[in-house]
This record gives sequence, structure tokens and C-alpha cells, in this order.
Amino acid sequence: MNSKRKGESPSVDENWVVRPVTGQAARKAYLCPSCRQEISAGVPHIVAWQDVWPYSIEDRRHWHTSCWRRTHPSI
Repeated sequence: MNSKRKGESPSVDENWVVRPVTGQAARKAYLCPSCRQEISAGVPHIVAWQDVWPYSIEDRRHWHTSCWRRTHPSI
């Protein structure tokens, strides 16, 4: 997955790594863990994972941007 724009680094806060995914980079559909609704291909969204053991990038989840902001307001 290469959703990171050139020169853009993911933000890391409160043990989460958070990366924006552009609509152009969103090439397939995902299920948002918050609302359980589909994030369609082509829709900008957030990909995030916890940066603490035992979690890793393999545990990343794709979120609607609004769902992420609602459930993680301080990040």
C-alpha cells in the first residue's frame, strides 16, 4: 500500500500511526471499523494502526475520515 504522498509523513500520536489516503490512492473498498459501512474505492479516508506491541502495520484499519475524527478527537 502506497497511500502516502511524496514528502508526507504519517502522524504518530497517542500510540497511533495515522495516514491520510487520497481518493486516487484508494483503489479498493474497505469496511470502516467504526460505522461498519463500506469505504468505496476512490473515496479519501484514513488508515491507522496502533504503534505499540503487539500491534503492527499488519493490524492497520481503514476508517472514514469523519468516523476517525469522531472516535479519536484528540489525534
